[in-house]
Amino acid sequence: MVIKFTIVGFRSADPNGPVIYMGIYHLFYQYNLYDAQTGNIVWGHSTSTDLVNWTPQPPALLRSEPYDFKGCFTGSTTLLSGGKPAVLYTGLDFSGIQVQNLAVPKNVADPYLTEWVKSPYNPLIAPNSVNKIDGQNFRDPSTAWLNPDGNWRMVVGNQQNGSGIGLLYRSKNFIDWIQAENPLHFLNNSGMWECPDFFPVSKISKNGLETSTIGQNVKHVFKASTANTDYYTIGTYNPTNDIFIPDNRSLDIGLGFRYDYGKFYASKTFFDSSTSRRILFGWVNESVNNLEINSMRGWAGLQGIPRRIWLHKSGNQLLQWPIVEIEKLRMNPVIEDTTVLMPGSIREISGVNATQADVEMSFSAKTLENAEKWEANWNNPQLVCSIKGATVKGGLGPFGLLVLASKDMQEYTAIFFRIFKGDNNNFIVLMCSDQTRSSLRLPSSDYDKTTYGVLLNVDPLQEKLSLRTLV
Repeated sequence: MVIKFTIVGFRSADPNGPVIYMGIYHLFYQYNLYDAQTGNIVWGHSTSTDLVNWTPQPPALLRSEPYDFKGCFTGSTTLLSGGKPAVLYTGLDFSGIQVQNLAVPKNVADPYLTEWVKSPYNPLIAPNSVNKIDGQNFRDPSTAWLNPDGNWRMVVGNQQNGSGIGLLYRSKNFIDWIQAENPLHFLNNSGMWECPDFFPVSKISKNGLETSTIGQNVKHVFKASTANTDYYTIGTYNPTNDIFIPDNRSLDIGLGFRYDYGKFYASKTFFDSSTSRRILFGWVNESVNNLEINSMRGWAGLQGIPRRIWLHKSGNQLLQWPIVEIEKLRMNPVIEDTTVLMPGSIREISGVNATQADVEMSFSAKTLENAEKWEANWNNPQLVCSIKGATVKGGLGPFGLLVLASKDMQEYTAIFFRIFKGDNNNFIVLMCSDQTRSSLRLPSSDYDKTTYGVLLNVDPLQEKLSLRTLV
């Protein structure tokens, strides 16, 4: 159930600046006008009234000025006072240096925001001998927030000596930006921090919060894209000292929680004021090792299904779920009664003939006595899933779904669980996605068929294992 954008023949990448304006949802994205490869990057633009059906608009930002001649790269949209949208984005100048720029709508009365005007003050921020910023690693300004002192703040991703940094900037007028003495957040040896995102979450409600919200019942989330993964950490923002402190340093960027344990990168959130939700977009890149395939095929990259996110009641991690609007696509329901699955058995769900499906299932075991022991040296769930793939029988698992399966069951993609015994009489639940038998006619030398895995924070003694799969 892919959210389809009309971009056949081109390449789509990082989601940029999602926003709702005059009742219309806008999603911008990294976009190659000429080829299904990286290069010639501009801002593609699509609009929607329901976050499901999207209409392509003319590109919002084209490479037209010395400061973005080599590309209009990732950035964010901020709603200024009065609700006027403003885009901050990274441009690659003639010399290949990354600089930060501003663009605003040409006509604020146009709900589709089809034309944008670049500021005459661009570039607003550029590396120089004074700020000593590495111009090769200085990109992706975040959505800005209004501090209680009346000035704007925003973050730009950076790297210094192998350490990820979220550089903090302040502005009174959204044009003149001054770098803060200290970054909003950093972590030694964490690599380049791309596409930073910084936003508040409520401690007492599932509702999203407007980006400038600060208060007693508010936590903040700092997210960065690094090493092909989107990591986030939850903590406290001090608006006076302009510093973010994670609640748990062991769960900092690159160490703890991810938005997703498969292909999902360069994500961006926005506050949907019409429904009081915070919504997450992410880029799903191609599983292609031979990039010439993209050009021959004529397209590459897709935007993932939008997800609603909120803070778990424990306060230490986020929860997420596909937006409810996706359920508008449901039709011809197929209802299966409770089924007992015997070890090694496969049961076909009959009556599903569509190329898209939204499957909800739950599993429970009559007994957990046969669960295998979780080995002490298993510290990488993805590696365990690779070793114990879908065809490896275990004490309690694998059990789950085989999707897009051939009639002879030689080809399929497996999504499954395994349950193990821990050292403290507890049980450990592993969830895997095994692509080793996906599209067997396509050689692994050309296509990435990685097996993914993650440990789940559930107790199979107390609750069923539920699985929702969008095909």
